[in-house]
Amino acid sequence: MSETTTRKGDGWWETVRTVFWALVIAGLFRTLFFQPFWIPSGSMKETLLIGDFLFVNKMAYGWSRWSCPMGLCPIEGRLFGAMPERGDIVVFRHPVSGEDYVKRLIGLPGDRIQMRAGLLYINGEPVRRQPAEDYVETYAPQGAAGQMPRCRNHPQPGDACRKRREIETLPNGVSYPVLSIRDGGRADDTAEFTVPEGAFFFMGDNRDNSLDSRFPQSQGGVGFVPYENLIGRADRVVFSSAGSSMLAFWTWRPDRYLHALD
Repeated sequence: MSETTTRKGDGWWETVRTVFWALVIAGLFRTLFFQPFWIPSGSMKETLLIGDFLFVNKMAYGWSRWSCPMGLCPIEGRLFGAMPERGDIVVFRHPVSGEDYVKRLIGLPGDRIQMRAGLLYINGEPVRRQPAEDYVETYAPQGAAGQMPRCRNHPQPGDACRKRREIETLPNGVSYPVLSIRDGGRADDTAEFTVPEGAFFFMGDNRDNSLDSRFPQSQGGVGFVPYENLIGRADRVVFSSAGSSMLAFWTWRPDRYLHALD
């Protein structure tokens, strides 16, 4: 074998090794620090839209068994992370199905949570609400599944779909818009929930279009979510596609690039 052939062989092997380690590092980076997440439904409108693409900060609350590669965390439980706060937008594993969900954290361990006539109460006190202009979107198919948005009015395809919008402010000062499709929905009046130790209570901002902690797991709801099921915090949308595929770049929403989440 000539020296030239040997050098070509070495160069090919070096390229293979470089690509291999690049993939390993990228995989570890994704596993340990950030996870991509594609918004498939409208339960968090208008904060999150169908077609939003974001990276979840998996270190926000520390490592869990969901984020440790092959269970390689030094000890069981979570390490190095802060405690979640009311108002955080959190991606978590459903306690029963194991599917990834994204909702807003409303109740901390020990909190008493209740809905009365569509108004949120925390520990017996009503959460402040301020009226805002209606949320308006086009009544047309959305996302890969072609879902039609639910509306407060009764539009024809292509017309304006309206939802009542209010600004809700939690006791710690976090404010965000909540939407209402109709009055007297099945989760507008609930029993009082007491969040158990080591668990959290989540709700969607699109209140009449969210199966969340207001619904028991036996009915397809989320129920209480254990701390160990938290994957991470959603802080920013990277980009957003208004079409049926995230690869359809001509449908990307220009106002959603690197959009910070409240």
